[in-house]
Amino acid sequence: MKYFLVAGEASGDLHGSNLMAALKKQDENAEFCFFGGDLMQAQGGRLIKHYREMAFMGFIPVLLNLRTILRNKKMCQKEIIRYQPDVVILIDYPGFNLGVAKYIKTHTNIPVYYYISPKVWAWKEYRVKSFKKYVDVMLSILPFEVEFYKKHNYHVDYVGNPVVDAVANYREENNGDTKDQFIRDNQLDNKPVIALLAGSRRQEIKDNLPAMLEAIKEFEDYQPVIAGAPAIEADYYNKYIGNHPCKIVFGQTYRLLEYAEAALVTSGTATLETALFRVPQVVCYETPIPHIVYWVFKNLLHTKYISLVNLIADKTVVQELFSKFFSVKTIKEETSKLIYDSDYRNKMLSEYDEIISILGKPGASQQAADLIVKNLRQS
Repeated sequence: MKYFLVAGEASGDLHGSNLMAALKKQDENAEFCFFGGDLMQAQGGRLIKHYREMAFMGFIPVLLNLRTILRNKKMCQKEIIRYQPDVVILIDYPGFNLGVAKYIKTHTNIPVYYYISPKVWAWKEYRVKSFKKYVDVMLSILPFEVEFYKKHNYHVDYVGNPVVDAVANYREENNGDTKDQFIRDNQLDNKPVIALLAGSRRQEIKDNLPAMLEAIKEFEDYQPVIAGAPAIEADYYNKYIGNHPCKIVFGQTYRLLEYAEAALVTSGTATLETALFRVPQVVCYETPIPHIVYWVFKNLLHTKYISLVNLIADKTVVQELFSKFFSVKTIKEETSKLIYDSDYRNKMLSEYDEIISILGKPGASQQAADLIVKNLRQS
């Protein structure tokens, strides 16, 4: 069968490549055409447009590049019509992909599948109407989305979470590794490690890292180690590290979490990864105009939490120190509890185990591929 996939950013390229690999296991005649990146291209098929030419984030960049975005969308629609695939698979990236879905459903009979639901439960809930009209099958990677969409009379299939797969793969490939080896490889001390995951973007690091470092400087029996983001050079971190006795490790985030005693984490996928490694954590996320941001969060957004850990558990498992709650003092107090309060640590670890159970076993990409191929063969 012929598959047309659309991914518009790095994470979509990763998930798309894993899905393509899984589809090839189910369909030995699978052919691919796609918008994506290097990882998807490595799976074979024809890359039409690289996500680097599409990934415009934020209001101003989108506005400035509106012509390019519209041109890319029109190209995507034309290529789908030309290719005549058995299915179109859209991966997250809703601003672009919903327009593609609408066009395909109103101009063709090609089924439209959406892999990795956009986070409409947090904001832009009105987009559910578009999903119901233009998306035949929604494949979710967050279990609570099933109930969310059910309220809108829209069925979605939970296929598992790719982060569970990534952690399981890491552990399988690195089961001979040891903490002593990690310390030697990175010239660390023998002190227990506090992992600092300060975000993947420069602005996040600038906003969060200085307060994190200041908050933990009094924990002299522990060593802070930063998980370096792939696209950020060491010199950028060094501007904020200053005289703090702190090391950076690049390309070793999972390894760092494997051996950490506690973690300070900027919200995002990293909070879930930290939970899967069963590392007690506190979520730290500074925002501008914090009291106004908190008012917007409480009154305009449709979610109670900012971290995936708490969203999946539907309760406060980890403390979220964002907007008006973010300060050196609050980070220090929470870190102290993570390190020294054994009851507090054990309760968090027990709740992590509940989350791990909710997420289910590895195999998200394969479950998604199985469902797609099964549906297509029955249609």
